[in-house]
Amino acid sequence: MPAPSSTRTLWKGAISFGLVHIPITLHSATQENRMRFNLLDKSTMNPVGNKQVNKSTGKEMASDEVVKGFEYEKDQYVVVTPEEIRTALPRSTQTIEIESFVDGSQIPTAYFNKPYFVAPAAKGQKPYKLLLETMRRTGKVGIARVVISTRQHLAALIPGDGMLVLELLRWSDEVRDTAGLPLPDADTKISDKELKMAEQLVKELVDDWNPDAFHDEFKEKLEEVVAAKVKAGQGEHIVKPLEGEEINSSADIIDLTELLKRSLRKGEPSTGARKAANDESPAKARKAAAAKKPARSTTSVKPKPRKKAA
Repeated sequence: MPAPSSTRTLWKGAISFGLVHIPITLHSATQENRMRFNLLDKSTMNPVGNKQVNKSTGKEMASDEVVKGFEYEKDQYVVVTPEEIRTALPRSTQTIEIESFVDGSQIPTAYFNKPYFVAPAAKGQKPYKLLLETMRRTGKVGIARVVISTRQHLAALIPGDGMLVLELLRWSDEVRDTAGLPLPDADTKISDKELKMAEQLVKELVDDWNPDAFHDEFKEKLEEVVAAKVKAGQGEHIVKPLEGEEINSSADIIDLTELLKRSLRKGEPSTGARKAANDESPAKARKAAAAKKPARSTTSVKPKPRKKAA
């Protein structure tokens, strides 16, 4: 199944070529669904963050102690200020200005980077459809430059199934040269018999494009592992200390709530659960006993009067 559609507008502007001006909106065409893992403290399950550390001294750096530098030679840097970076940022025009139309087959696949769905904005329905049909009939795609999120991108406006798609392209210096790769040369000969056999094999495997027939098996297996661990009660809880309380090692942590849950699941407390409950400190035992008392106490001992706050 495809990912759910997104109607959230990520960018609003216009397509422009010649005197034609088509108001449009951009919408995300893809969704990241890979398994994401968090770094956790083994003893408390609290999230572990990343710190900015001086790689030579190991000292943690404050944000106001860190600057941005460009390495122009090995171990030689030039510091660039935030103001200089802001000055270099491209001016956002909110326009996808088509500079040329080319055959779509001329763009190597290595240049394609990230797609966006293009939808017509107010009063843009007719010119949008006119451009879409024209590009479809001519087999052309529009090459343009666009500024999104303070970055300038090379882009290709491509006619799709009932809509236009804006594909962000990589700049030429971002695509590696193929020189030096062990690619087949002119001396590599293929016989007619070999070619016919290969063509026959391809024809036997011909099918219609069906993306739902393919699945991320690694992700699905990991999800099965996670689901099985959760069902078996192997989930871990984040242990948050009270104010002024120190966190003990995992071997010393007693989670009475979890012990009770396990006892209810098994019908009676396990030996380890009884031992852990008996090993509780007096303070924790009193707290657990107090939690078991009914709402109205029948004790005849009067509570000590509370001191008034100063």
